[in-house]
Amino acid sequence: MVRSFPYRIQGTPAGSGRTNEHPGAPPEACASASPYNPRMTCPNLIAINVGNTRTQIGRCRAGEVEETARFTHEAIADTVQTIQTWWADIADDALSPAILMGSVNDPEARRLASMLQDQLSIDVYRVGVDVPIPIGEQLEPETLTGQDRLLNAAAAYDVVRQAVIVIDVGTAVTVDFVDGEGTFHGGAIAPGARMQLHALHEYTAALPDLAFAAPDDQAFGRNTAQAMLQGVFHGIRGLVWKLTERYAEAYGAFPTVIATGGDAETLFATDELVNHIVPDLTIRGIQCAARHAMSDLDASH
Repeated sequence: MVRSFPYRIQGTPAGSGRTNEHPGAPPEACASASPYNPRMTCPNLIAINVGNTRTQIGRCRAGEVEETARFTHEAIADTVQTIQTWWADIADDALSPAILMGSVNDPEARRLASMLQDQLSIDVYRVGVDVPIPIGEQLEPETLTGQDRLLNAAAAYDVVRQAVIVIDVGTAVTVDFVDGEGTFHGGAIAPGARMQLHALHEYTAALPDLAFAAPDDQAFGRNTAQAMLQGVFHGIRGLVWKLTERYAEAYGAFPTVIATGGDAETLFATDELVNHIVPDLTIRGIQCAARHAMSDLDASH
C-alpha cells in the first residue's frame, strides 16, 4: 500500500521518485515553494541519511537544521535512542512532525525503519518511495543514481540557484554537476580515501593499514605511511580539480563548488577551489524534499 506523506504537492503521485523529467526544466525552488516564509511552512522533521557505512540524522524545526549526528551502522541502538529523544522534542510543537529517510543502503535502511516503527509506533517515510527528490535529471535512460547524490544536488541548487559542482567525500568520492536551470547531469565516482588506503594494505604484502588523515605539509612523503597519505590526499584533490575544470569547460562557465561528506573538512579546508563546505548537505536535501512535497493547499491558508 502506498502511503501519503503528510505534506505532498497536489498532483504529485507518492512513489514517483523524481520530478522534472524533461532535461533543462528547473525544479520548484524548495525555498520558494509558496509565497510564505518556508521556515513557517516547513514541517518539523527528523531527517535520516543511511549511507554505506554510517547513518547521519538531523533534527529540523521550522526550516532550520538544528542538530546533526553520525553513527556507524553497528551503533544502531544509539541511532534509535537519539531519534527517540529528538522525536519527543519536536512532536510537542504545533507543526505536525514527520520522519523522512533517504538511503543508499537499503538493508540498513529497512532495519532502522523497522526498529523506529516498533519503538515509536509511527510511519517512517522514504525518499523516492513516498517523497520525490526535487531535482531535474539529464541522464541515460534507466540510470539508477544514488539518492545521496540527488539529494546533495537538490540542496546545493536550492541554496545557490545557479550552476554548481557538488563534491561528496565519504566511502566513495562523487563529483557531480548541476546546471543553471537546476538539472542534474551526473558526474564521476571514485574510491574514497579509506577505501584507497584499505586497498593498498589489502592487495600488497608490506603496506600498512592506515587511518586517513591529512599528510604532513611537505612535498615528499619521507616514510611509507606519509607516502600513502600524500598519494591518497593529493590524488583526491587532484581528481576534483581536473573534473571541475572539465565540467567548467563543457558548461562554458566556472560553477560554484560545494563539498560535503565525512572527509570534506580534512581534504578541502585549505583548498581554494571549494567555495563552501556543508557537512549536513544530504540532510538539507531531505529537508528540501519534505518542504517541496508540502500540499499546495497548506500554502493557500
